[in-house]
Amino acid sequence: MSSALLLAEAEEATRSFLERHLRQDGFEVVEASDGEALSLLERVCPDLVLIGEPEALELCRRVRELDRDVPVILLGSQESDPVDRVRAFDRGCDDYLDRPFHYDELVARIRAVLRRVSPPDGDRLVAGDLEIDRPTRRVTVGGTRVVLPSKEYDLLVCLAGNPQRVFTKDELLRDVWGFRAQGRTRTLDSHASRLRRRLAAAGATDYVRNVWGVGYCLLGD
Repeated sequence: MSSALLLAEAEEATRSFLERHLRQDGFEVVEASDGEALSLLERVCPDLVLIGEPEALELCRRVRELDRDVPVILLGSQESDPVDRVRAFDRGCDDYLDRPFHYDELVARIRAVLRRVSPPDGDRLVAGDLEIDRPTRRVTVGGTRVVLPSKEYDLLVCLAGNPQRVFTKDELLRDVWGFRAQGRTRTLDSHASRLRRRLAAAGATDYVRNVWGVGYCLLGD
């Protein structure tokens, strides 16, 4: 079964290029133009949203408000800089590519994101009282449902894959946010703090531990 992509790209030549080649690579593509992406999102229920609009950051924020689970990839503008990249992840995107981008890299990232959010049936992670059902993205603590935004969920899944292991900040920023280098960003720390509070509210009071000077682990020793 092919994956459905919602393509919101204002530049006509780029939109036509992506639509044609993505279809040839087996994707179903729904093109959105003239600000119709949000209305299409509710009608077509895509597996992934690809945004290259001039107001991409605002559109990403609004997409995330409508659907917290649908993965979003942003295509930066020619003038984008590292600050734009950080802001894009803060607004909820799952991946980000600068322009000019290579088509093959874009397709590889699309498939990687789709694999991450659509794991095989029966894929379940358990750590202490915490349980993650990856096919449904359902998180529970002692049977209590915990609703998480997309990036906090991705961070939790990464940590829960090896709950005693300490993941470095560089590893988490690379694997969860796609950063090539840590740089100066509080993105990870702010997401980890919010995730810790949500889990604690459900009864998991000693999860997502900050290992000073190294990174994070879910449970520790």
